[in-house]
Amino acid sequence: MRALILSADNFEDTELLYPFYRLIEEGFEVDIASLKKGDLNGKNGYKVTANLSLEEVDPERYQLLILPGGKAPAVLRKEPQVLEIVKHFYHKNKVIGAICHGPQILISAGLLKDKRATAYKSVAKELKEAGANYEDAEVVVDENIITSRMPADLPFFMRTILEKIKEYAT
Repeated sequence: MRALILSADNFEDTELLYPFYRLIEEGFEVDIASLKKGDLNGKNGYKVTANLSLEEVDPERYQLLILPGGKAPAVLRKEPQVLEIVKHFYHKNKVIGAICHGPQILISAGLLKDKRATAYKSVAKELKEAGANYEDAEVVVDENIITSRMPADLPFFMRTILEKIKEYAT
């Protein structure tokens, strides 16, 4: 199976690294895509390499999309290509995991109206304004969208994503 992580500079380090390594442990091939190929700098000093630019992403190749938080979603949500990739995953009923500020991308893509979702507490108002039913919970699942609030939720977030992807694979 293949997973795609969309991110940019100032990502929340653990929210990208934890899913990245956890998915590799489960046997996924994982690509990281950003505005351009090359190094991305996390908020806390970690670096990762985006091996794909947005133009190189073929969403058909992936079964799972991860949207880490930090400040990266504020940049990514303005990119039409990002919104098209996210909509592809949603409309093809592929699993989307968004944590912390990651759900902001889903808001910009117009995918959270009447959906149950969570995010970092500073994003709660924006979720509600977008028509989402905000829940302050470790993980919230609504159809193929899985959302979580913060780094402390990562074990629950990833467990739920892995359970959901297995459910969709059968």
